[in-house]
Amino acid sequence: MPVIIVILGICLLLFLILVVKFNSFLSFVIVSLAVALAEGMTINEAVISIENGIGNTMGFLVLILGLGSMLGKLVSESGAAQRITTKLVKAFGIKHIQLALMLTGFIVGVSLFYDVGFFIMIPLVFTVAASTGLPLLYVGLPMLAALSVTHGYLPPHPAPTAIVGMFHADLGKTMVYGIIVAIPAIVISGPFLSKVLSKIEAKPLQEFVNQKVLTDEEMPGFWVSFFSSLLPVILISFSTIAGFFLAEDNEIRKLLGYFGNPVIAMMLSVLFAIYTLGLVRGRKITDIMNSLAHSVTSITMIMLLIAGAGALKQVLVDGGVSKYIGELLSQSTLSPLFLGWLIATILRFCVGSATVAGITTAGIVLPLVSGAGVSPELMVLAIGSGSLMVGHVNDGGFWLFKEYFNLSIKDTLKTWTVMETSIGITGLTGVMILSLFVK
Repeated sequence: MPVIIVILGICLLLFLILVVKFNSFLSFVIVSLAVALAEGMTINEAVISIENGIGNTMGFLVLILGLGSMLGKLVSESGAAQRITTKLVKAFGIKHIQLALMLTGFIVGVSLFYDVGFFIMIPLVFTVAASTGLPLLYVGLPMLAALSVTHGYLPPHPAPTAIVGMFHADLGKTMVYGIIVAIPAIVISGPFLSKVLSKIEAKPLQEFVNQKVLTDEEMPGFWVSFFSSLLPVILISFSTIAGFFLAEDNEIRKLLGYFGNPVIAMMLSVLFAIYTLGLVRGRKITDIMNSLAHSVTSITMIMLLIAGAGALKQVLVDGGVSKYIGELLSQSTLSPLFLGWLIATILRFCVGSATVAGITTAGIVLPLVSGAGVSPELMVLAIGSGSLMVGHVNDGGFWLFKEYFNLSIKDTLKTWTVMETSIGITGLTGVMILSLFVK
């Protein structure tokens, strides 16, 4: 019966979002309430469970997402992302143009949400393709693969960060392991795959090509742009690496641990970027603060979406359904990491949103993480890989890619969907290999 409740609940969620076109947050609250009542909870118990789910999920996430959106806004508006791109393209030359755009996509993707990174990077991709005469997909796919991987695998992006909180995983380790898994996923799904798919001709519409590109004088320097964009990763990674090699009472480890705390790292990075990408560039503090305020309002619905998914997760836990499913899945001979990936893949195919697929899966497989000796950091990455699989017509990224590259639906399926599937499969492979060494 508990499994049937979950299946019917997910079907109701898909029906409300895809068929009725309800707001995702409202859909999650309705489904959470319905599932709670089906589990035998009273109305009061159901409401308390939903409140606890939202509170527990958002407590840590609000700080990370809020500060992350502020940093992304500063990187975007200042021209730092464009500076990184133009510098790397110039440094690597035409012969290694894919590597340059792949690195740029990764650097920019760490600090910017996928859609923002796409809009910032795509005019430069078009410009590079036009100036070099190279096929557009050959130039663009490595960058898009990098943006997609960072979106699905790495904090401070919404789904990975939320799942880290749910599993009580170490954010620093998740980031380090994520980068290890991300490298082959990006290389295989970007440069390698693009050599095959570049034969598909893409002709972007002129209104997309002629977007404003900042002049050299309008952009900050490369190293300022680089460190401002990657400072959170640098601080958190140093702290995590110190934990591997230095004793627990080592003063250097303690100091790096303070700066590597995710919230502190993000706060310091935002303050650093306010100075380097704002004040030094001649912007007034009031203008910068107004811009940061706007950046937070732009992610309100993302936060509500994650809050709704957290409510459903808590209802599954409090009602005993999650524990029941965990015990059921634990009897399977399949790897828990593979099961997490598979459930996320199925939900991604059904609902389209990688964020919804990832967080909903986390609520279902939560008992496996706490009871099966599974690395919570690797489970975050396994679910993240599955949440990127088979993006098709119900995926917003699918249509963004189709319209900007001016492709038919058939060719978008051949390119975008294949690339996303490649990322998901490569990511799972990397996680399974890493699981041989990480416990």
